[in-house]
Amino acid sequence: MSGPHSGEERRRRLERLFEGFLWSSRLVVMFAVVASLAASFAMFYLATADTWYMVSHLLHYASPELDAEQRSVLRSQTITHVVEIVDGFLLATVMLIFSLGLYELFISKIDQAEHDRTSSKVLLIRNLDDLKARLAKVVLMILIVKYFEHALKMHFEGSLQLLYLAVGIALIALALYLSHATERRSTGQGS
Repeated sequence: MSGPHSGEERRRRLERLFEGFLWSSRLVVMFAVVASLAASFAMFYLATADTWYMVSHLLHYASPELDAEQRSVLRSQTITHVVEIVDGFLLATVMLIFSLGLYELFISKIDQAEHDRTSSKVLLIRNLDDLKARLAKVVLMILIVKYFEHALKMHFEGSLQLLYLAVGIALIALALYLSHATERRSTGQGS
């Protein structure tokens, strides 16, 4: 019985099999989800360990054996370390958001996040633009922290370098203003 219907049926079955394979191939994203989550945990560990060591080194800050210059150096080093720690936590957050976003976009919605009334909705990713917007905000914050870190280490030798620093700060302010203006516009609050 090999009529015209059996050829059409075979084609449909082959098409369904292939579409099933294509749809299941999205599961390869799980490698990126797990790897991003592992990178996030690693960055949280590094930043936490850095925090622990920074605090433990500060315990002697109030010691009467330190003179004013030593205390000033320790304060300056601590501020630099705090900025590096913030940078580490921000990077860990980027990887966490990326991991959750990929999972929600390609695998499945996270039911607990949808139904938990006590949790923040910041980690709910509805579409690719939502993921990009959240990542862009955190990356912008990382860049600002990095700029601040470099500004702390700079030794100004002239007014031109101070002008460059001021221009950089103005550009950061503009970037923050534009990112918030875009956010207000997209939520309907106007700008």
